[in-house]
Amino acid sequence: MTTTAPAAPARTSGAPVTPQTGESEGTARLRRRRVAVVVGALLLLALACAASLAWGARDIAPGQVWRALVDPVAGDNDHLVVRDLRVPRTLVGLVGGAAFAAAGVLLQGVTRNPIADPGLLGINAGASLAVVVAIALGASSIGAYVWCAFAGAVLAALVVHLAASLSGDGPTPVTLALVGAAFSALATSAITVVLLTDQRTLGEFRSWQVGSLANRSLDLLPPVLPFVVLGVVLAVAAAPVLDALALGDDVAAALGVRVGRGRALVLLAVVLLCGSAVSLVGPIAFVGLVVPHLARMLVGAHDHRWLLGVSLLLGPSLLLAADVIGRLLAPPGEVEAGLVVAVLGAPVLLAIVRRGRVLA
Repeated sequence: MTTTAPAAPARTSGAPVTPQTGESEGTARLRRRRVAVVVGALLLLALACAASLAWGARDIAPGQVWRALVDPVAGDNDHLVVRDLRVPRTLVGLVGGAAFAAAGVLLQGVTRNPIADPGLLGINAGASLAVVVAIALGASSIGAYVWCAFAGAVLAALVVHLAASLSGDGPTPVTLALVGAAFSALATSAITVVLLTDQRTLGEFRSWQVGSLANRSLDLLPPVLPFVVLGVVLAVAAAPVLDALALGDDVAAALGVRVGRGRALVLLAVVLLCGSAVSLVGPIAFVGLVVPHLARMLVGAHDHRWLLGVSLLLGPSLLLAADVIGRLLAPPGEVEAGLVVAVLGAPVLLAIVRRGRVLA
């Protein structure tokens, strides 16, 4: 009688699998890293908020800040500074920074352009032109600028998208970038003409264009916040579309993605986010450009849901940090946050490019 030797166990190919979750070790390691990054970004954001409330031309102890928030004393100067000045600018910085960062992720994803920012589609130029016209017609308050800037951003995005749609291939990333650049040049020329002929408009527009969190009140947030929330919701919904578009339009269409409808959804979210952010804090550059690259370095470039989540935390941290630094540089005055962001963001972006991690 012959006996049959027991069969050798079959070899498995690929990465080892974690028994508890059924996922590969590489996937589990990436997930743990992403969770750690989110926790770290949350801590960084908390520190930025605390610094924004405590530091400035008048430093206030953390204990005093806490009492001002939970049990304010009428007539206490420190409590008045915290509640009436620093809480509004901190909240505006949170909303504006998050909106700029999320818009940057969407723009870079939908155009497949690693240096895309809100200025690419002419959104900043449209908002700036609307504010210039409003100032020339007599507007003189931040509250009036909010709606003018938002309307200008929306109108600019619509014009650029419609003009790009007239091309034979439709609103592709290339045509959107080209038409956006042309619209920006045209709007900038119109702005220059108005400013050169009206010194009062030049003075008021210059302070808005630099970008700042100063002199913002809580009254600005309720009208704008619904647009930001809707923009974030649309951005999250569009994240799978961006993952597919990263493979190319043809591959995305083969995967069942309606490319035209998906790109329109992304652009709608961008308009809502950029219009809201620009109307609140001005056309601040580099937040929507640098933050997505930092997020890619931390969590990878292949899942836009994680990119959006991390960017929504890093954007406000960067803007609030720039605002605090600006307050500390020139007390009792301050350097506008837009200038500080540019000084901080340009070297960071150059370092990212030099490391070859722009698209990683």
